[in-house]
Amino acid sequence: MVNEKTMLSVNTPTEENDIFWMKHALSLADKAEAIGEVPVGACVVINGAVVGEGWNTPIRDHNPTAHAEIHAVTQAAKHIQNYRLIDATLYVTLEPCSMCAGMLIHARVKRVVFGAWDAKTGSAGSVMNLLQHPALNHQAEIVSGVLADECADKISAFFKKRRQEIKAAKKAKRAQQQD
Repeated sequence: MVNEKTMLSVNTPTEENDIFWMKHALSLADKAEAIGEVPVGACVVINGAVVGEGWNTPIRDHNPTAHAEIHAVTQAAKHIQNYRLIDATLYVTLEPCSMCAGMLIHARVKRVVFGAWDAKTGSAGSVMNLLQHPALNHQAEIVSGVLADECADKISAFFKKRRQEIKAAKKAKRAQQQD
């Protein structure tokens, strides 16, 4: 987890704070990429300090629920000894999916700040807006597009590299079969 030196002195949400914490979430996304996972990072901040953080690990863990948000919120809840994170802000590099959005509602996360939009599975406004569904007993404040280009570029570069690796492996296999 982040140490005391990385705490911001301002406890109120500001664009500067959102950028600061999104940069931290981007550094966590690098940890996912380093282990071959889709580079998504997340951190939970309460009163200007990180209380939980995580990055994608579903491939490594053989667990479809091992998303960055799940790891970060689980760690935060253990840290504060409460499954309700009513004063928390979650920073995540990619718009939460419906699984993560549902978990964020159950945890009563106050704010969700994300970087890149997810046109395929996004549940904070892209495909649906589960985080603010009026029929639910909690709605989270949403701030979208913080460092959106950096977040989207990181994911796009990852998938471009993965496609190139798959193409190269197929080419090598064909060459080997011809020998």
